[in-house]
Amino acid sequence: MAPPYTTIKDFTPVSSAPPPSVPASVRVLLVEDDELIRHSFATSLARYGYTVTAAADGLEGLELFRAAEADTPFDLLLLDVMLPGLDGIGLCRRVRESSLVSIIMMSARGDGLDVVAGLEAGADDYIVKPVETGVLVARIRSVLRRADWKATSGLHTAQPAANELLIFGDLTVDTVGMVVTLGGRPVALTPTELKLMLEFAAHPEIVLARHTLLRNVWDHGWEADTRLVDLAVQRLRKKIGPDRIETVRGFGYKLRR
Repeated sequence: MAPPYTTIKDFTPVSSAPPPSVPASVRVLLVEDDELIRHSFATSLARYGYTVTAAADGLEGLELFRAAEADTPFDLLLLDVMLPGLDGIGLCRRVRESSLVSIIMMSARGDGLDVVAGLEAGADDYIVKPVETGVLVARIRSVLRRADWKATSGLHTAQPAANELLIFGDLTVDTVGMVVTLGGRPVALTPTELKLMLEFAAHPEIVLARHTLLRNVWDHGWEADTRLVDLAVQRLRKKIGPDRIETVRGFGYKLRR
């Protein structure tokens, strides 16, 4: 039986008619040094309709990412933490220097420092290995929905109406144009950070629980890891100012006017 891909690096969709929820143009860069895991993930994602390019180490992954940026950029990066040459954390940081592409980190140590380091580096989500294919695909779809939501919402080009602008001092949130400015200058936010910012802006001075944010921003249920929220808020504070989002101990966060 022929394998569902063309080469070890390019895992093309098995069928010419992928599931409706997965456009044929969705491209995933998978960087995983374990050959069996790499092959298993790439083959599984190909069966769901994704086009997967696979790399065995961080430096190769960075090279593939940069080459694609000049032609057809990837829609999602799936990065293992423990990689030879350049680890997944370092790779994530290098990518974030020039791109807001969606990133999911993978780690076999879900309760270790890997999770925190990956999210601090700019990852949108993380997965603990081993992981079932259905869970992996669900998490990928969730991250891609946020990116697609940002792209389709950002098509608004007309001058925004007053009620489309939420103003908090020198911080302005255009809820239709999907643009956040600080002191008149655009703030570069990942799709996850932007959706988090919009959630806060829609409820100023209201305390939002971590699990509420997990549901509304990440599409995760009650059992999800609240570190996703804490680290995303930390990154957002670095971009819009450390005092704008207040921690309400034991409850959650709120945006100050």
